[in-house]
Amino acid sequence: MGELRLMKGNEVLAEAAIRCGCDAYFGYPITPQSEVMETLMEQRPWDTTGMVVLQAESEVASINMVYGAAAAGKKAMTSSSSPGISLMAEGISYIAGAELPCLIVNVQRGGPGLGTIQPSQADYFQAVKGGGHGDYRLITLAPASVQEMHDFVKLAFDLAFKYRNPAMILTDGALGQMMEKVELADYTPRRTKEEILDQCGSWATTGKTSGREKHVITSLEMDSHKMEQNNLRFQEKFKEIEATEVRYEAIRCEDAELILVAFGTSSRICQKAIELAREKGIKVGLIRPITLYPFPSAIIAELAPKVKGFLSVEMSAGQMVEDVKLAVYEARCTTPVKHFGRMGGILPSPNEVVDALETKF
Repeated sequence: MGELRLMKGNEVLAEAAIRCGCDAYFGYPITPQSEVMETLMEQRPWDTTGMVVLQAESEVASINMVYGAAAAGKKAMTSSSSPGISLMAEGISYIAGAELPCLIVNVQRGGPGLGTIQPSQADYFQAVKGGGHGDYRLITLAPASVQEMHDFVKLAFDLAFKYRNPAMILTDGALGQMMEKVELADYTPRRTKEEILDQCGSWATTGKTSGREKHVITSLEMDSHKMEQNNLRFQEKFKEIEATEVRYEAIRCEDAELILVAFGTSSRICQKAIELAREKGIKVGLIRPITLYPFPSAIIAELAPKVKGFLSVEMSAGQMVEDVKLAVYEARCTTPVKHFGRMGGILPSPNEVVDALETKF
């Protein structure tokens, strides 16, 4: 067993970054995720691992610093909260268009606008449908515990480098501020120059040698026919991600007549709601998407003919519910899909979820 600590979700994001060999973090403070950078500043990894930690002058600056570091093949990351991620959207699209790996963490808060500092899940559309301009996707992981906040940092970097695509950890203010026991990973040294060349030498800007053509990192292509070919290549990559990287958890679905679909904090609430519902004789199960992109459509389609309905539980006006409906539609089923959510930073209670099951079905 690894080292055990009681830590906040935001703190463990920083700890996991150091331990997985992250090369650089660039960010800007915004509630409720400021402890990520504060923890890194307190840990001073530049003295131990050589990791660069820099507070940029804005979110726009920080995402473009990530762009530069990622172009050199470095493990680079940033974190922010909802309005800050919106400011980064252009840079994220550039990074996706340039096919660069990086990690972006969004500790969501309620909106729209400046909104509140309380937790939300209303950035689902932004995260899984691209979020910026153009045809691109973010590999999107949704932790439901502080342990997963830790574990998904390494996983997100692994997936980002595997597919040369930005990855996002989409979490929320509740998980960011929550304290739980965490088993910490052993320290992985930052990659050497030789290891970076071995992993990224075919594309990264590591310094031109006499034996190869220069590497140019750009998302610009003035020839529209070549730009279409780039986009077609991107879409093939996304198809591969959708075929091989779906992750989800199925809880008590074997005999379920109704299925809850929820991610992150909402899924924790739903697990208690299942207990309460079953005490009342309502057979309920839960599908918890771990990857929001790629979405676990296949398991929902598989269950659709066997159940009376799905309830999408979200801290939003209803966003993931559209992907649940699409999965049921693709299964050629008429199984009803309903939505229950709270907005503005209000967490739904387990009893409210049970009441929604009783009233909507």
